[in-house]
Amino acid sequence: MSSAPEPLDPRVPLMLLLSVATGLVDAISVLGLGKVFTANMTGNVVFLGFAAAGAPSFEALSYIVAIASFLLGAVVAGRLGKVHAGRPLRRWLLKAALVEAGLLWVAAILATGFDIATQTPGTLLYAIIALTAATMGFRNATIRQLKIPDLTTTVLTLTLAGLAADSHFAGGRNPNWLRRVAAIVAIFVGALIGAGLVLRWGLALPLALAGALVLAGTIACALHPASAQPA
Repeated sequence: MSSAPEPLDPRVPLMLLLSVATGLVDAISVLGLGKVFTANMTGNVVFLGFAAAGAPSFEALSYIVAIASFLLGAVVAGRLGKVHAGRPLRRWLLKAALVEAGLLWVAAILATGFDIATQTPGTLLYAIIALTAATMGFRNATIRQLKIPDLTTTVLTLTLAGLAADSHFAGGRNPNWLRRVAAIVAIFVGALIGAGLVLRWGLALPLALAGALVLAGTIACALHPASAQPA
């Protein structure tokens, strides 16, 4: 007699939707804000090293603002997660989504006055970098506390390494391969859509869309009965 399939963890589709939002944010930062990342910080640390060495076209201030804002967002998320420990998961997720969406929507409003071609005014450039990096720092810290295997929503290095190292070709059993592939596809799709929107319409629309995806996906997750369980 076959066993019943495991119930779907409502956090999994949410993480995939958040991964799509990450692709949007990556397109916004890389294509619209110069050579800077706001969803993950590895590239910024490397680029900051380039700037310190005097490499042309690398502005140290952009990377410093992104890293500092990312850390600030992570601190706030860490505190929020501890406050909600033992409380219903949906309350934590909804508050986290409101923070993320709010920051992205404020960035979208500011982006209406920003010119990508000239990267001016500079105040708006750094404000949008700070807001999106804080959002992604907040996201990373929240996902880290949720501890969902193979779904970080922002980086794919370990996902790709795990997909290859645990594959049948490497003598493994391919655990979670579908989830890993879905995560890769989600960020790719987000980057594809984000690039198209940035190149045609500027930064405001993809920023607004990213915030909407975060909030809508979280609301859908919160409606699932499993989200009533303690965080």
